[in-house]
Amino acid sequence: MKHISILVPKGAILGSLEGSRQLLTQVNNFLKMRGEPALFKVQLVGLSAETEVSGGLFTVHADAEIRDVKKTDLIIIPALDGELTHAIEQNKEFLPWIIDQYNNGAEIASLCLGAFLLASTGLLKGRKCATHWMAANHFRQMFPDVTLVTEKIITDEHGIYSSGGAFSYLNLVLYLIEKYAGREISILTAKLFAIEIERESQSSFIIFQGQKEHEDEPIKRAQEFIENNFQDKITVDQLASMLAIGRRNLERRFKKATANTVVEYIQRVKIEAAKMSLETSRENVNEVMYKVGYTDNKAFRTTFKRLTGLSPIQYRSKYSPLLVAV
Repeated sequence: MKHISILVPKGAILGSLEGSRQLLTQVNNFLKMRGEPALFKVQLVGLSAETEVSGGLFTVHADAEIRDVKKTDLIIIPALDGELTHAIEQNKEFLPWIIDQYNNGAEIASLCLGAFLLASTGLLKGRKCATHWMAANHFRQMFPDVTLVTEKIITDEHGIYSSGGAFSYLNLVLYLIEKYAGREISILTAKLFAIEIERESQSSFIIFQGQKEHEDEPIKRAQEFIENNFQDKITVDQLASMLAIGRRNLERRFKKATANTVVEYIQRVKIEAAKMSLETSRENVNEVMYKVGYTDNKAFRTTFKRLTGLSPIQYRSKYSPLLVAV
């Protein structure tokens, strides 16, 4: 029987904590119906017997405290709430226990913003990790030695797992159920809880928010220029001349400050504007393309698909209430 420790951090988001518990215990129910023994022993594990979560709205009663759990097979870190630096500080007593359990063979899964607590252990150094796309800039600032993959719903790195934003944690728990209990049980669980099982990307949900939480003022000016003039053709040389900075120096500083190259930033701003037009206007795809400064149909569609995971027509069909034929 696999021992699963669902952590109860101070300020955790109740949904990912309780949702994980429900899915995993349902596996045992399915096996019981077949006359088979339970596969999981699921425990809520906290720093104390009772922990306030979801901004103090709820109190969770732990099954055990970390000092009582000498060996576990899987640690699940639910999403955290509130200011994340404070949340990590509140829960720092978990960190040595998590590291010790991993070194003794346990696997670890972080759900959404739980990635911040996982990354604080140092176990993600040099590895890939997913988290909520809205927290991507903050995560990169705090953990520059971790490879953040904002488009991914799930990452699997040598026994360390992570999930993307919000309810995508359900896909990670199903992924773990399939690994431990098999595909059939995973599908049964997905059907019971009405979860779309085959989701791999959260790209279509991402709203690009240019990283401006840095102190490089000339780079902020470059970002603002791009955002105010994205319809025009903007070149790196043009920005370098405007700011009186050498091209190589500009590219280096821009990448450091924003986590994007200049060209990537321009593309993301253009595509964000295109997404907004597809959601809210009756313009056809070509009109949207010209409006955001593209003249090459293939280049526009290729870039749009790469950044959102959908074609422009698929995106409009999914997110526009206007349902315009294009």
